[in-house]
Amino acid sequence: MFFKAIQVSSVAVGLLAYASFPVFTVFLEPLLMRERWDPASLGYAFLCVLGLYLIIPGFDPSDAVVRGVLWGLGAGLTFSILSVLNRVLASRQSSLAVAFYQDLFAAIFLVPAVVRADFALSMRDLGLIAVLGVIFTAGAHTLFIDGMREVRARTASILSSLEPVYGILLALLFLKESPSLRTVSGGAVVLAAALVATVRARRTS
Repeated sequence: MFFKAIQVSSVAVGLLAYASFPVFTVFLEPLLMRERWDPASLGYAFLCVLGLYLIIPGFDPSDAVVRGVLWGLGAGLTFSILSVLNRVLASRQSSLAVAFYQDLFAAIFLVPAVVRADFALSMRDLGLIAVLGVIFTAGAHTLFIDGMREVRARTASILSSLEPVYGILLALLFLKESPSLRTVSGGAVVLAAALVATVRARRTS
């Protein structure tokens, strides 16, 4: 969903919509972990929706930005669920083992899609995929799960909220992709909601 978000829109739109996942986590972690729920979460959710409204020029399903935001929200929701489940697993299992089995099942699940896909890969493409898979997916995933041993999913979310900031800067540097003022404004509201939600959740806990 995340790759689809940046494919149909832009890196900035995909990252900022995906950055909504801490707000999802504030709702889901108390529900799934049977912890006390923070009523202020409704305010954070409203801010997040407001930020996304600023990013979207108008709700037209054929618009690239709208589709990018929807795919990004799907990525944020599913990553939020994964983060909460990882907190449970990391307390009982090795972070390397958890990451291995999750990535293994993801690979098995995607085999049919790869077999049916019609594309040609150069040696450079294969090298980039290897770097993306080994370092920036498996490596980063393992470190993230290992960190969950010491902190709540909501606390880990605050660090992950910084991803759109350096992601957009790297896209500007390498892809010459400059986000619009509307995207930056809406993204700032989304990030603010995510950061405040996770900071408050950490202090409360």
